[in-house]
Amino acid sequence: MPDHGGGPPGPRMRVGRPSRRTRTLLMTLGVLAVLAIAFVMFAGFWTDWLWYRSVHYSSVFTTTLWTKIGLFFVFGLLMATAIGINIYLAHRLRPPLSAMSLEQQSLDRYRMGIAPFKKWALLAICSLVGLIAGASAAGQWRTWLMWTNSTQFGTKDPQFHMDVAFYAFDLPWYRFLLSFGFAAVVLSLLASALVHYLYGGLRITSPGGRATAAATGHLSFLLGLFVSLKAVAYWLDRYSLAVKAGNLKSSNWTGLRYVDANAYLPAKTILFAIAIICALLFFATLWRRTWSLPLIGFGLMVLSAILIGGLYPAIVQKFQVQPNEAAKETPYIQKNIDATREAYGIDDTQVTDYSGISTSSKQQLRDAADSAAAIRLLDPNVVSPTFQQLQQTKGYYTFPSTLDVDRYTVKGQEQDTVVGLRELKVSGIPQHNWINDHFKYTHGYGVVAAKGTTVNANGSPSFTEQDLPATGNLGDYEQRIYYGEQTKQYSIVGDSTTKEIDYTDDDGEKSYTYTGNSGVGLSNPVTRAAYAVAFGEPQIFYSGAIGSDSKILYNRTPKERVEAVAPWLTIDGDVYPAVVNGRVQWIVDAYTTSNGYPYSSRTTLGDTTADSLTTGQRAVLAQQNQVNYIRNSVKATVDAFTGEVKLYQWDTKDPVLKTWMKAFPGTVKAKSAISSELMAHLRYPQDLFKVQRELLTKYHVTKASTFYSGSEVWQVPDDPAAKTGKSVPPYYLSMKMPGQTSEAFSLTTTFTPNRRDNLGAFMAVDADATSADYGAIRLLKLPSNTTVSGPQQVQSLFNSDPAVAEKIKLLKGGDSTVEYGNLLTIPLDGGLLYVEPVYLRGADTNYPLLKRVLVHYGDDTAFETTLSEALNAVFGVDSGGTTSPPDTGSGDGDGTTTPPTDSTVAQALEDAQKAYDAGQKALQSGDWVAYGEAQKDLADALKRAQAAEKAAEKSG
Repeated sequence: MPDHGGGPPGPRMRVGRPSRRTRTLLMTLGVLAVLAIAFVMFAGFWTDWLWYRSVHYSSVFTTTLWTKIGLFFVFGLLMATAIGINIYLAHRLRPPLSAMSLEQQSLDRYRMGIAPFKKWALLAICSLVGLIAGASAAGQWRTWLMWTNSTQFGTKDPQFHMDVAFYAFDLPWYRFLLSFGFAAVVLSLLASALVHYLYGGLRITSPGGRATAAATGHLSFLLGLFVSLKAVAYWLDRYSLAVKAGNLKSSNWTGLRYVDANAYLPAKTILFAIAIICALLFFATLWRRTWSLPLIGFGLMVLSAILIGGLYPAIVQKFQVQPNEAAKETPYIQKNIDATREAYGIDDTQVTDYSGISTSSKQQLRDAADSAAAIRLLDPNVVSPTFQQLQQTKGYYTFPSTLDVDRYTVKGQEQDTVVGLRELKVSGIPQHNWINDHFKYTHGYGVVAAKGTTVNANGSPSFTEQDLPATGNLGDYEQRIYYGEQTKQYSIVGDSTTKEIDYTDDDGEKSYTYTGNSGVGLSNPVTRAAYAVAFGEPQIFYSGAIGSDSKILYNRTPKERVEAVAPWLTIDGDVYPAVVNGRVQWIVDAYTTSNGYPYSSRTTLGDTTADSLTTGQRAVLAQQNQVNYIRNSVKATVDAFTGEVKLYQWDTKDPVLKTWMKAFPGTVKAKSAISSELMAHLRYPQDLFKVQRELLTKYHVTKASTFYSGSEVWQVPDDPAAKTGKSVPPYYLSMKMPGQTSEAFSLTTTFTPNRRDNLGAFMAVDADATSADYGAIRLLKLPSNTTVSGPQQVQSLFNSDPAVAEKIKLLKGGDSTVEYGNLLTIPLDGGLLYVEPVYLRGADTNYPLLKRVLVHYGDDTAFETTLSEALNAVFGVDSGGTTSPPDTGSGDGDGTTTPPTDSTVAQALEDAQKAYDAGQKALQSGDWVAYGEAQKDLADALKRAQAAEKAAEKSG
């Protein structure tokens, strides 16, 4: 023994087995840990089931669950079986005696180490691979359901003459099966090769043959399967050309080009035949026991793939297409145009040439302006702080940052109305604790609505529904808002021992106990424990505030609820409320989409629907993947009191919706079930409109040669008021397009030529669901050689006009700020009328009030106190057509006026303008005395005007 340091060696420590008590403790802890993990998994499953049952959509949960389970087990077992059988065969086919070369001696240690655990190792490998494959297959539940329930489109692609359903429903499933087959064969090949090597069937450094006959046959069969699958892939690649993305003029181009049809397509067919021959050569190795022919065949297939599948198409593109690309690609561009317009529902767009210049007299234009549109001056994107200040009533209520536009009939006349719900604001609760946050403050209260076309004398909204409880023109309805866009936390309601705060008025705090039929009951202790785990809140399990009648409400935003009960739908970003049959209903537009429409160009929904309001004020579509087919196939409602979700079939022809209705029968009601009261509030959805307008920047062109040249490409202009560099949002507006006899509730937008700011076109769609023309898209196309001002140019004219600038300066006063509202564009007698409300946010009020109206027509601009005055000024007439009486804020006016003119303010502004002009004239002539006097007069006039403005605000 070597000496390790100078002293006798110490006693050798021996680690013994843990005591029985320790082993029992460890085992108990292990069991408890397993049970805890199992209960956490159970809690998620159980709470999901209870929620779906509570909303009466349990069939969606069970269909989805059983489909996932079925796919998991079927494909998991298939993968595990394939790997297990091949590992077993490789072991069974091992040579009886391995030559004891150095290589085999080294491997023998591993064989001996594995021998006692071979069965367990095989089971572990197969289980692991099966779990991964099963989980991957379960994620394909949508693909499976679409394939098994597919509905024919009735439209065939122009190349292969296959129904669109083949590309939308069948091809994705075949692609999944192919990828699964490749994975199974490749993993089997790797596992088999490893086992053959471990047990001597394959040799790398040993003398003699490199592989036994059994190993050669086994691996050749697997390689034959691999090449057979490659042949299938080549065949499917032919059809995939119809839905593949290309690079002709756009990265979103979809469909065959000239080189695809004349080079890639025949190449794929030839490679398919070569792969079949190569696969047969590999299978022949089972009898010939030689690798020479299959390896030669495989090498030829690889070489063919490079030459025929890569080099040949490149030569065709370089020497046939590029020298005469326009002529070669024209037929394929036309197919893309036709398919894209059909897939996005823009094929029936009515394009009308529009001069942009009127030949009518000033008086005729002024008269026509009164009936051209119900010009909405109350901008829902600006006035939310005003609603907040005037109608919030309590700090724990809030309004959305962007309000909604709807239509209500008042005294027999339909009018555009700006609407917002007074929802619960959790951060505004006076004192935060678990009881207050989840038991006491549970809901919002009431609808607040204001006329879109008129305001009060001081510029504040003219409310038609206001106060708490709300009163006004909407009649009696259930005002409690338990489900809303801002309601994102759970509440526990329904037990009479813990009263909720209903609302507070002059008589004090009112209490309430929820009587709706929604929510999940918490009387069962297992259910309470499950929710305690699901929400990470132990008090749900043991709190005495929860009684036998208590129910928990969660998933409370309308979009969450619709997405949960219809996971196959894509939800519009703008959900809006309406009072229907005595209930507040959230109306949700939903879309069916596909990425498999042949020849139709793709678009990314998240990018296409983004505008200046989606930077934080309005949610964008959640689904960010690319699509090339979209339909507004479903209108959904969510009851703000009970949370009840109803889905209505809107597009009765959509094959994608019909497919999902077969997969989830009974979940979507027929269109005929929509009541007339609900129909009156349905409208054309904004996100679909934004997708369509983006496509129409290019696809308004129906001639392939013009499309190729790109000479008529448009763009959606940036929002001139927001200054964010984002697209201008579309606006809802009741207006009359050329050829229409009366105003129609419409959704509108403008286009400008590519990289230019002048107006290129105006687009409107009939947004009234009760109209026979609902969904009709109308485009007014301006001549390319006419320079009619676009929105950005008009805003620049407003900002650079000296008279306007001086009045803006006057409005600002000291610390006040000016905010511009929506710049509305309205066709008027051959020309375009621009109207923009201007709001003032005072230092003392800190919320915007409408103070001025900017109007532009032709080359003239006006900036006046009222819309009527601005129209008179821009058309140069003393008085316009018939106007309604001024609205005093009582809620019974129905005209389209803005605040009445204050003569003192008007006179002061006139004096200020005269003084400014006199000063400029004196400055040019060098008369400094006159210039000084003019500056004094200007300052005096500005002071008088400012004083008059403040007096008007106080009186309002």
